[in-house]
Amino acid sequence: MTEKKKILIITSLVVIALNIYMIIHHNPLDNAAQEIIKKIFSCAVLDIIYLIFIKFYDRIIMLPVELYQNRKLIWKLAKNDFKTRFAGSYLGIIWAFVQPVITIVLYWFVFAVALPQRATAIKGGIEIPYILWLIAGIVPWFFFSEAIGSGAGSLLEYNFLVKKVVFKISILPIIKIVSALFVHIFFVVFVLILYSCYGLFPDLYTLQVIYYSFCMFMFVLGLSYVTCSVMVFFRDLGQIISIALQVGIWATPILWNIETLPEKWHIIFKLNPMFYIVQGYRDALIDKVWFFDKFYWTAYFWILTIFIFAFGALIFKRLKVHFADVL
Repeated sequence: MTEKKKILIITSLVVIALNIYMIIHHNPLDNAAQEIIKKIFSCAVLDIIYLIFIKFYDRIIMLPVELYQNRKLIWKLAKNDFKTRFAGSYLGIIWAFVQPVITIVLYWFVFAVALPQRATAIKGGIEIPYILWLIAGIVPWFFFSEAIGSGAGSLLEYNFLVKKVVFKISILPIIKIVSALFVHIFFVVFVLILYSCYGLFPDLYTLQVIYYSFCMFMFVLGLSYVTCSVMVFFRDLGQIISIALQVGIWATPILWNIETLPEKWHIIFKLNPMFYIVQGYRDALIDKVWFFDKFYWTAYFWILTIFIFAFGALIFKRLKVHFADVL
């Protein structure tokens, strides 16, 4: 049996299993009509995505295969990228942590000290300081903004490698994302230590931080292949991304609680994929909720992420033959 057939059989079984789960899954908070509509729509979208995957299998699967085959080179170049980013400065890599820490302190001062004191309730009705609620949401955003910004410009920064015929340029975006991941790991550890200082020690729910970090990594990776491909031909995209990130930190309930809005507006903000990540970190650290308890939002996030990754793989493959000429 060929590798292609094995992958198609496995993915077919996964899609069938998900369809069965959606059919038998029941949410007592929904009425029967709403539940049926949600199940039909979810199954239809999942099947459409799978049919697209089959049609463009060879183009889509080529990118993950290249990344896996060059995993050792990716790790080596990512470490080198992280070390050389601040080469020549007196404090070196310390600068990678200074700006995020200052940003957290400023937001904390403005929203918890200068303005009326805020707190958010955890399971059992216990209130925690605003700084803990804030840092659980803003740490994943730091990784997202750093990774998408550097990933989008990866081909421009490493243009000398793009022009080398034998070099696998498909690994360049993931190098920048892995480099940003080093700082994210540090802040995750910092968050766990800070929570422990307040008496909120890690438990089984905390392990979900790994899952949500992986979700964010895959989402950013797919976006990076789209943005880096387009930026080679449209340099203004970098400025657009910067503006979008400035808007995004407010459009994503990071500094404010979505519960303060009327319920009819919740769906608009929840469609933002980063809401799933930010709320996931808070579910893991504060609310103690498992990700599979929010099945439909989990399915929505992964369907969207897989679609973006597949689209990124297709557009990257289509345009990469022109990269060297433009750069």
